Amino acid sequence: MTDSAPKQPNDSVLAPGERPTLKTLAKLTGLAVATVSRALHDAPDIGSDTKKRVQEMAEKIGYRPNRAGVRLRTGKTNVISLILATNHDMTNHHTGLLISSIAAGLRNSPYHLIVTPHFPSEDPMIPVRYVVETQSADAVILNQTEPDDPRIAYLLEKQFPFATHGRSGWCEHHAYYDFDNCRLGEIAIEKLAARGRKSVLVVAPPLFQNYGQDLLQGTTRQARISGIRATTLVGATNDSPDHDLETAFCQHMQNNPDVDAVVCVSTATAMCVVAAAEDMNLEIGKDIDVFSKEGKPFLTKFRKTILTVNEDVTTAGNFLARAVMERIADPSKPPMQGLETPTL
Repeated sequence: MTDSAPKQPNDSVLAPGERPTLKTLAKLTGLAVATVSRALHDAPDIGSDTKKRVQEMAEKIGYRPNRAGVRLRTGKTNVISLILATNHDMTNHHTGLLISSIAAGLRNSPYHLIVTPHFPSEDPMIPVRYVVETQSADAVILNQTEPDDPRIAYLLEKQFPFATHGRSGWCEHHAYYDFDNCRLGEIAIEKLAARGRKSVLVVAPPLFQNYGQDLLQGTTRQARISGIRATTLVGATNDSPDHDLETAFCQHMQNNPDVDAVVCVSTATAMCVVAAAEDMNLEIGKDIDVFSKEGKPFLTKFRKTILTVNEDVTTAGNFLARAVMERIADPSKPPMQGLETPTL
């Protein structure tokens, strides 16, 4: 099929309240409805000039495909669901960066992003089953993965397209993008040992999560090599509310006054630790070091002496967007997989 010969464009405008349709676009561009539809879907047999003309007119008049009609014709929703927990982590800027970068990765594609909440008090399978059983999205993206994650097992069994921010025990079978938190732990201890620190406190993610286990593996192994002590905070995790985290940190410091460094894995946690340490009259960078991962350079603007490693959340989000679109388009392909290795 080739581009249809253009008809004389009709410059009439939409009536008040009229919703633009494919027929509207055809009338305004002087093209056949079928040509307009194929141009919007980037069909290879439609010329680039025609595609550009149709897409510019669609943008000008605010054309959006009728999702109900698309679903009837294709069985697809053109929706990607990002399932996120509504806990402490949901409010930090790392999560905001992830959402915006996934959305940016879907830009100029037929897909748009919705966020499906998971409440900490409920079974984490509920939102996953809801999306699959109601077919309310064409694919899902998960984070906070576990080694034996039941959500991943379910999605693999149902052969439903998905990708994860983080690995699992079955990661060779699914699309993922991850940050090497084991290496992060090693780097943190290496850096702190080089600064003469002897007793390091690790504010870890929940240890049932894959990246929590990876972080502790890295810090424990490197602490043994470096000949220093590394302990894990008890009573709070990286995902705990600020008050609980500060209370647990202060209690640990009272019981272990020799602690001279803290390892964190998020900006929000590092800021809580700094605030609590300064309330105890400890000077950051002198009396105690704080080392943290962050998704965007910020912490050194807050306190110049904080030690940081950057996680490229923008690349992660874009990768995950492309990975789920590929799973939808061709599930027979090997799943896309990426791993970011941190460096100082």
